[in-house]
Amino acid sequence: MKYGKAAIYYPPTLKNGQFPLLGQNRQFKFTSSKEIRIFPLIPASTATMLKQNGYETLFLDAINLRLSAEECTGKLDAFKPDVIIMETKAPLFGLHLKIAAELKAKYGAKIIFCGDHVSFFPEETLKSAAIDYVVTTGYYDFIITGLLDFLNGKISSMPGGVYFRENGTTANSGAIKDYDLDSAPFIDRDLTHWEKYGEAYLYKPAAYILSGRGCGGASANPSGLVSEKPGKCAFCIWQHALWGRAAKLRSAANFAEEVEILVKKYRVKEIFDDNESGGTWHEGWLKELYEELKKRKLLGKFYISSNARADALTEERCALLKKIGYRLLKVGLESANDKTLKIIQKDEDFAAIEKGIKTAKRYGFAVLLTTMVGYPWENEQDAENTYLKAKELMLYKTHFGDSMQSSIILPYPGTPLFIYAEKNGYLTGNASDYTLYDMEHDIVKGTFDNAAWCKKMWKIHLHPLFMFKSLITLRRLQDIKLAVTGMLSLLGHLKDYGE
Repeated sequence: MKYGKAAIYYPPTLKNGQFPLLGQNRQFKFTSSKEIRIFPLIPASTATMLKQNGYETLFLDAINLRLSAEECTGKLDAFKPDVIIMETKAPLFGLHLKIAAELKAKYGAKIIFCGDHVSFFPEETLKSAAIDYVVTTGYYDFIITGLLDFLNGKISSMPGGVYFRENGTTANSGAIKDYDLDSAPFIDRDLTHWEKYGEAYLYKPAAYILSGRGCGGASANPSGLVSEKPGKCAFCIWQHALWGRAAKLRSAANFAEEVEILVKKYRVKEIFDDNESGGTWHEGWLKELYEELKKRKLLGKFYISSNARADALTEERCALLKKIGYRLLKVGLESANDKTLKIIQKDEDFAAIEKGIKTAKRYGFAVLLTTMVGYPWENEQDAENTYLKAKELMLYKTHFGDSMQSSIILPYPGTPLFIYAEKNGYLTGNASDYTLYDMEHDIVKGTFDNAAWCKKMWKIHLHPLFMFKSLITLRRLQDIKLAVTGMLSLLGHLKDYGE
């Protein structure tokens, strides 16, 4: 084959000793927390598909594997790639263009860019002579595999979703097809170094999985696997750039089969479903999953944790999730102010979010809340309200494993939130510089110290009552290790904001 050797490459990138959160991250920042190594699921699926289709494949995640530039050069020199695939994001876009030019000059390889930023701006990306193809949307594992098959003459037409140059202008291959998620091979965990990944709040060994793609609306419960009410949060670049404001699930049987491999072959203790809202939005799917896991005698053999929308966490679903073996639910609070929730199109008011979180806590789930600060229309009293409500929820029926994340709002170019901020005069001069979308620079105008409120949110973990309740509810020996890694991660996050 002319293009028989493909490298999926995350170049080593450090900033003042901090690592970039790029792969499998919706929002970007550099962090001092060394405990965050999130498994990049779609790139791992890309590597798996390519290998299955006969391509020699190198999965080189220098960021999370902590590889030096010299080590990466050695691996690439030995591999001699014909194709190099890179996921990029706005803050690293310029750097990655420079690296791509160096790679092309050295190896003569075809360079393919993918990811959320280039899905919004493929034409802009192709202004760089180093980039041969831009593959758009979050189905780039399917599309890239089809693209290489086309380039090697295995198929007669290029798959949809590809941008390229033709006769001096930008052209594209048309709309993407409706891919069957069950047709994707299970991720080759050995090829993609699964054991190197994990986060402070997960039991080890931990593995990541996708129940589907896109954020399913909480109240939808269709007979099929496609959400009738997908999420549309204005800040979520993935839902808009990658999934086209749609959501669908794999079949419960297909999902359970991959779980069985992770538990029986790899002895995984906890599986995290990093789909935008997991499968919690589909009660019928959850019932099927329970029966599949029961049939395979997997119930009680592992923990499963997941993203979830708060308004999906009804009494009935929480009872079902408990039977299946869910342990932790990662729930977006974002703000305690209904005006903000309406502007960001959360499709939940605070009362619904509070109800869902408290229901989950009553059923004994660990709950990881996510919050954001720095909305340009909010004042400091609004930020304080979110802080107080978040603290109240953290202290409600607290038990070991409850936690919270906080970040500064980033309206990525192309998102509805960016368009809204631009229309209403909320953007600062930094908004035109992609490198500044790193949570260290103000992209939107504000009247108070965003970083200070972010630190204050993180410090809820150090509240004496929260620490006491967490300690007295510690039940398992492995929780001691989790507590240590959690504290190290917290200290890293506090350092991110000047602590």
